[in-house]
Amino acid sequence: MNSKIFLPALFFCMLWFLPSQSPANSPENQEEAREEADLSTPFDAVHTHLYFLQPESYEPEKAAMPFNHPDIEQEEAEDLAIRLKQVLDGRGYYVDMATIPQDPNYRDTLTDEHRFVPVSQLPEIYLEKYNDQWMYSRYSLEVIPGLHAEVFPFGAELLQKMMPGTGTHEFAGLYLWQHVGILLIILLSFLLHKLLTFLFSKVLYRGASQMGYDRLVRPYLLPVAKPLSLFVVFIFIMVVFPILQLPAEVAKYFNYAFRAILPFFATLVFYKLVDVFSLYLEKLAGESDSSLDNHVVPLIRKVLRVFVVVIGGLFILQNLDVNITALLAGLSIGGLALALAAQDTLKNFFGSLMIFIDKPFSVGHWITSGEIDGSVEEVGFRSTRIRTFRNSLTYVPNGKLADSTIDNHGLRRFRRFFMHIAVTYDTPPDLIEVFVEGLRKIVENHPQTRKDFYIVEFNEMGDFSLKIMFYIFFAVPTWPEELRARHEVLIEVVRLAEKLGVRFAFPTSTLHMENFPGKHSLTPQYDMTMKDFKEVMEDYFKQKEGEKQ
Repeated sequence: MNSKIFLPALFFCMLWFLPSQSPANSPENQEEAREEADLSTPFDAVHTHLYFLQPESYEPEKAAMPFNHPDIEQEEAEDLAIRLKQVLDGRGYYVDMATIPQDPNYRDTLTDEHRFVPVSQLPEIYLEKYNDQWMYSRYSLEVIPGLHAEVFPFGAELLQKMMPGTGTHEFAGLYLWQHVGILLIILLSFLLHKLLTFLFSKVLYRGASQMGYDRLVRPYLLPVAKPLSLFVVFIFIMVVFPILQLPAEVAKYFNYAFRAILPFFATLVFYKLVDVFSLYLEKLAGESDSSLDNHVVPLIRKVLRVFVVVIGGLFILQNLDVNITALLAGLSIGGLALALAAQDTLKNFFGSLMIFIDKPFSVGHWITSGEIDGSVEEVGFRSTRIRTFRNSLTYVPNGKLADSTIDNHGLRRFRRFFMHIAVTYDTPPDLIEVFVEGLRKIVENHPQTRKDFYIVEFNEMGDFSLKIMFYIFFAVPTWPEELRARHEVLIEVVRLAEKLGVRFAFPTSTLHMENFPGKHSLTPQYDMTMKDFKEVMEDYFKQKEGEKQ
């Protein structure tokens, strides 16, 4: 069978495999069923109404007795009796005669009045006692036409009129016109499904094309059309189904099925729409500079899917008359126990939400947090995966990251480099001035240093050396590039010091003897002026320029 008509066909074909049913809402099998009209008790009034509308005991003038108030004409009372039974059968509201009281003086326990509701699903239809007779209330008589129009928008006798001469032939538990009606509904459902799928596909395709999603229409948008079409088809079936006037025992289960199927397909539609919404979020994430947005989208997709499934499940349970309040109360108690048992897991989950919202780092950033130091590779629901500089993987719980201080090196615009260049105490002041000026030129000439702010100054006289502060910044994006820039700068510093004759100091204890018999003095002799030192420095940088050319 074609998959497009499989569901409606299977839905109705079950009828042909059911055993023959007793007449709808028939009190015939009740032990206390009577063949005479009687209104002395609520049981007798309901029995009179339903029994005398059965095919084998069809006497509408007797069935109308519980409706026949003094101001109601006989024909109108009969019409109301027939309409109410059609509503009960169409909705599948089965009247259990065993639960109806047989006390002539029965009183409702809530109102303490002579009142009884035969069907709990229709509280507006109730019996009242009038002069020792139980009859349907005047308010109920006013409500019946509206209920009938709601259940049968196309009229209850539509199929019988369309198929003349088929209303009295019965086989397999159903009349011939009911079998014909089932076939017609299946055929119409198939045609309607094909038509709606085509129309919804065209509409979704055009809307997606206008939004610039041509490439992604088929895998994401078109699957929405089929469940949406089936949702409308089953609404159509639910509307026309009561016309079949199936036995109440059967109609009851079919109505339960309708009440579950409709929210199921609605849930399926919204579940598919989550993918469409995710496409929009991915487009926004692609326009964002933060790579973390690419990880937020899958999280939002999963959360929305769970939300849709949970809400859809609650709607299905509510339509099946499950007490949602009691269910949620039980789940809340169980959820409290679960939360206490899994508080660390919940802490990590909410920690991941805080990371996605605050965005303290993105995938690829180098971060430091306590003993954690490395590059972020992935941010998950529970933990964040960090690749350390030993090339090992560290999984850090998100709850811990959310509560700790994070130093994000990946967001630096410049990378600082700070050190003291220590020279010996015997270095002349003029040479220090020239050396400092040369250090500044090294910073100015390097292509990856920050030019608007740096500090190169002689600023400290230590225990064993004269210290020059070397405080600069590199405009590089990654740590390997920073190391390369440091190497280039330090090599230039060493070469400049070698060219000028500057000696670097180191922490030692030295017994210094100015003169030693037969040996030259260890103290270096500087016989150049500042002008001479500057000439040497200028020659050095001119030589560097020549090497570059």
